[in-house]
Amino acid sequence: MAEKVAIIDYGSGNLRSVEKAVERAAREAGLARHITVTSDPDDIAGSDRVILPGVGAFAACMAGLAARDGVLEALEHAVLVNCRPFLGVCVGMQLLATQGLEFGSSEGLGWIPGSVVPLKPSTHHRSPHMGWNDVTSLSSHPVFDALDGEAFYFAHSYRYAAENDAHALAVVEHGESITALIGRDNLLGAQFHPEKSQKAGLVFLGHFLHWSPS
Repeated sequence: MAEKVAIIDYGSGNLRSVEKAVERAAREAGLARHITVTSDPDDIAGSDRVILPGVGAFAACMAGLAARDGVLEALEHAVLVNCRPFLGVCVGMQLLATQGLEFGSSEGLGWIPGSVVPLKPSTHHRSPHMGWNDVTSLSSHPVFDALDGEAFYFAHSYRYAAENDAHALAVVEHGESITALIGRDNLLGAQFHPEKSQKAGLVFLGHFLHWSPS
């Protein structure tokens, strides 16, 4: 039976493009996966993998999650209780933090301790950070090991400042070192957009769909 991959619909994110990219990544990796965009708590709680996209402001995205009846509880059940592989994308990655400091302080999921803080603009590096940049590994991870040094597409003006440096798995340089990939256990978050990152993004998604956290 094909694994069930739930892409969470909470009113934020390029859901259609994420869905199509995940479908293509599964196909190119030769993996049988049933991929659905859903806000149904039963679908989420019973899924084998979870992807949380996100575009926009931290507080608005967190409010959107909280406004969907049963979605936060279903996410916690799938990811924290059943330990299903989880991927957060862009703001979906940032929501893993303890708090976001965009338009004041807002509480996040708190699954990977840290804060989401503004980028530091400079003469040569503007905020928002938009475009293609090489991503460099800080530690080994099966989803990213084959992609060290590859270019991915970014579009953001805030960055994840993790409390534990070990949770920052890869960085991108944009006037400062920015966490590009964060994770622990069955949790993974990408600041870049794999659905917009062409071949490297599809490989990344394929690796996530194959990943079996120990």
